[in-house]
Amino acid sequence: MSRHATRIDARGSSAYAMMLTTAAVALALVLAGCSGVAPTPALEEPAPSVRDTSSATIADATAAGSIATDDDPDTPASGFRDCAACPELVVVPAGSYLMGSPPAEAGRYADEEQRMVTLAAPFAVGVYEVTFAQWDACVAGGGCRGHRPDDGGWGRGRRPVINVSWEDAQAYVRWLSHETGAAYRLLTEAEWEYVTRAGTTTPFHTGATISTDQANYDGLSPPYGSGGRGTYRGQTSAAGSFAPNAFGLHDVHGNVAELVEDCYDAASGAGICRGRVVRGGSWASRPELVRSAYRGWCAATLRNHLNGFRVARDAP
Repeated sequence: MSRHATRIDARGSSAYAMMLTTAAVALALVLAGCSGVAPTPALEEPAPSVRDTSSATIADATAAGSIATDDDPDTPASGFRDCAACPELVVVPAGSYLMGSPPAEAGRYADEEQRMVTLAAPFAVGVYEVTFAQWDACVAGGGCRGHRPDDGGWGRGRRPVINVSWEDAQAYVRWLSHETGAAYRLLTEAEWEYVTRAGTTTPFHTGATISTDQANYDGLSPPYGSGGRGTYRGQTSAAGSFAPNAFGLHDVHGNVAELVEDCYDAASGAGICRGRVVRGGSWASRPELVRSAYRGWCAATLRNHLNGFRVARDAP
């Protein structure tokens, strides 16, 4: 099993184990290794031509209350939506930054090599991680391969969608693209780190350390840097529960680990995609695993309680 797979969101404390039933402990051990989970059987997504729910129909259903949406009380002034049930987006500026982490950064892994990256044009990115309300609207609209993910008993609505794979996320952005006419996609790994850092060069957009007042992660793990221990919530938080970064994005550290477009092995030149990159860590991650530069990966077919995603598209 890959080192990258085994270090994703694993907790080994006896205190945590005591909180779980025997079955849940077994599940947690499986989830600790992304590449070790049996793939989810592929499902056929209905072709756009046979879907019977249009954007207008979804908008009507949303207005009538039959499809839940997440009302965003603190949406940035520059934010916009392409439809009533679509994710809120904000345009981030073009720019250059140093991707990766310096050799002296605590918790650094060897795959975080630094390199200069230039993003030549502005683009739009989700203010929040995609929520259950937004995913359920996709299913109601005939998309998302009809997959109705389990919420783990934590609730749906404004909670970030979980139990979706990279392939499921691709189905969602295809549906959004079809419904809106805009070319939606997942962020690339370079875009993800750029929007997460939002001009910072520290391990977190919050600075040299982070607290559980700023993000949802495992606050009972050893603290990072000069930080202190905090709260372990044991589940996701509603989208927008914490203050945004300088680009107006929420939950880029923790909550759910975000699937991005890239293949983890793409740089090897071997033409083999062992897994898809996940960034940002989750509600179960130690603080060093929610750093801006941290990289993990999971099989493209894996569904679990840890991963979710955020969307992007070209700027309007």
